[in-house]
Amino acid sequence: MKISKMLLGAASIALIAGAGHAGSHLTDTSDKRIALSNNYAGNSWRQAMLQSWEEMGSAAVADGVVAAADAYTTSESQATEQAAQIQNLILQGYDAIVINAASPTALNGAVKEACDAGVTVVSFDGIVTEPCAWRIAVDFKAMGKAEVDYLSSRLPDGGKLLEIRGLAGVFVDDEISEGIHAGVEEHKQFEIVGSVHGDWAQDVSQKAVAGILPSLPEIIGVVTQGGDGYGAAQAFKAAGRPTPLIVLGNRQDEMQWWADQHAENGYETLSLSIAPGVSTLAFWVAQQVLAGEEVPKDLTVPFLKVTQDTLQETLANTPEGSVANVTYALEDAQAVIAEAN
Repeated sequence: MKISKMLLGAASIALIAGAGHAGSHLTDTSDKRIALSNNYAGNSWRQAMLQSWEEMGSAAVADGVVAAADAYTTSESQATEQAAQIQNLILQGYDAIVINAASPTALNGAVKEACDAGVTVVSFDGIVTEPCAWRIAVDFKAMGKAEVDYLSSRLPDGGKLLEIRGLAGVFVDDEISEGIHAGVEEHKQFEIVGSVHGDWAQDVSQKAVAGILPSLPEIIGVVTQGGDGYGAAQAFKAAGRPTPLIVLGNRQDEMQWWADQHAENGYETLSLSIAPGVSTLAFWVAQQVLAGEEVPKDLTVPFLKVTQDTLQETLANTPEGSVANVTYALEDAQAVIAEAN
């Protein structure tokens, strides 16, 4: 699949806007209004996701592709609050609602209300199971298993692992954790001896890891979900314990730490996560549905992987405090749709 270059800049915005104009070949969508319903913004991934949506959406509106591309975020990560938000967006007359859902099932009632009102609903990252909605998903189980596969290649003798999970009760957290445990089941030389929730945030992760470390034996590897690797490293350092092999999640601060460690002592690891710019893919999918394109209900995108060979380039293209990212143009959405057909 052809994916536009990392990060949003003036040139890429112009490209996306121009591609969007070309994408109105089916039915004109210039009077259509698309809203983003987001349930959480408390970490760098979500903030980068919202920034990607804002910059791409602003360009699409300026170019006349759609009339509006507004973003709304709930104050808490609660399905009830997001359901009320979706109902409000229906009343506001949006033609499509793109959702990063707090729950795969708890929002189904509100999603069905939207569909019954003629609103196109596209979910991504945190997807919904209501059949009337579209879903853009990463194989999060495969992502979790890939972490343990990598550890097996680096640490063939195995050992004890610490698992850092994401936000409790969220679909993504459950799926990645299930993949990690499937990997441990396959690579039986490993054992998970501790698990904490880091909420996909460095500060929360550091505190959680610091709290459990005194009760743990020697840890050779840390499996994560993103937004937690640097916090884990800081907790091990503060405890005076050896730094284990920590799988990272594409955040700039942890990639910088990785680069610094590699320069100092040859430290190597793997970093992977879904690109925050998947929100822009969801926008174009919604636009294509509104334009009358036949779009399969279930679409899949790859996760973004950073290796030792690609670390420096990725880090150079990732703003401080942000996340490694790719943005999607119309042709990317069309390629994903064609692959699913």
